Amino acid sequence: MTDGLMTGTQGPDRAAPACPASGVRTYEAHDLPALDFDPFLRTSLTDAPVSRIRLPHGEGDCWLVTRYEDVRFVTSDARFSRDIVGLPIPKMTKHFIPLDRAVSFVDPPDHARVRAVVAPAFTQRAIDRLRPRLQKILDELLDAAEATGPPLDLIDAVTSPFPLAVIGEVLGMPAADLPQVRDWAQTLLTRASDAAAAERARQVKEHARQYFLELANQRRHEPREDLMSTMVAAVDAGRIDEEELLALATLMGLNGWHAVCNNTSNMVFALLTQDGLADRLRTEPALMPRAVEELLRWIPHKHGVGQPRIATEDVHVGGELIRQGEFVYVSYVAANWDDRVYPEPDRIDLDRQGPPHVAFGHGPHFCIGPLLARTESEILLTTLLARWPGLRLAVPAQQVPWQTEVLIRGPRALPVRW
Repeated sequence: MTDGLMTGTQGPDRAAPACPASGVRTYEAHDLPALDFDPFLRTSLTDAPVSRIRLPHGEGDCWLVTRYEDVRFVTSDARFSRDIVGLPIPKMTKHFIPLDRAVSFVDPPDHARVRAVVAPAFTQRAIDRLRPRLQKILDELLDAAEATGPPLDLIDAVTSPFPLAVIGEVLGMPAADLPQVRDWAQTLLTRASDAAAAERARQVKEHARQYFLELANQRRHEPREDLMSTMVAAVDAGRIDEEELLALATLMGLNGWHAVCNNTSNMVFALLTQDGLADRLRTEPALMPRAVEELLRWIPHKHGVGQPRIATEDVHVGGELIRQGEFVYVSYVAANWDDRVYPEPDRIDLDRQGPPHVAFGHGPHFCIGPLLARTESEILLTTLLARWPGLRLAVPAQQVPWQTEVLIRGPRALPVRW
């Protein structure tokens, strides 16, 4: 799960910092085939690890930081603020709708205060208690898939409904509501390419807000053992306010499906198209946690660059001076392919040693639920490979269709046999 959610239109104008035009590269971030690595990011890593870029929309230029250590520095240094809502930022898409009061756009200490409410639900102990339920959900989906028989779309049958049901359990969303939540996520986490799409996104955001507001009111009168009840209790105790609850619920409800669905689908595609990986994991299932980490590092899951920060004072990064008021983007995808940290980064190496990847981010805005996402991936891949030893693509790899205009890359369908 990511730590933010945004599409749409910008807020009121403010004066943008002046930016030099010389030496500025334009970054378009076109949709790429399958899981190909972004050539712009590859060039940035080798030739311009901290550089000025111009994005397709918004005002002025900005900085792009790509190397592992520099990314970790920027994302953990308090001089780079995420409080950018309403600023005329350079951006990937013409329309930008930030989720109101989302922790993604809040700096410490308020950021830590809000996250502390939900953090206990994502500890190792909490996830371990949840694991048997996750396994049961997955087994039931695979039973239904087997009853249908191959070939089938693994996304439609397994990798989409599995994380959707899981986040429903965690938050306390009724099963009948989950398809609507999934559709909202698909709309809000697809880049709004025109005014009509932006308007649809605004409407969906309001529908989601009203839905979670009603669910919160239900839990206030009939609390249960779910995260919505926990957040309602935190509101009533004065730890967070209602708008912060709604932002948290929307963030977790939508990202909890979208990110895990796409990432696990990407993982399955990688295992079924990279020689020897699936066979090794079948014979050495104890390697699965390490395999998930390496796949998280290797898969270029995020499309383009994420959310910007603004320098609150002059700071040197990677030998470059970033001045107060300038915007900075970091690329976690690029940092995970930094060959100074990960030799032969383009190779999936299940025996790789090295520092932790940054697929879940770094610093105060580290993903809220990485342990849950990891556990879902481990359970899904382990069970698939054990239960269906003949699992394979039902079409040539180049015929697998891929989503476009999305924030997190992934296939549209994954036809398989077993």
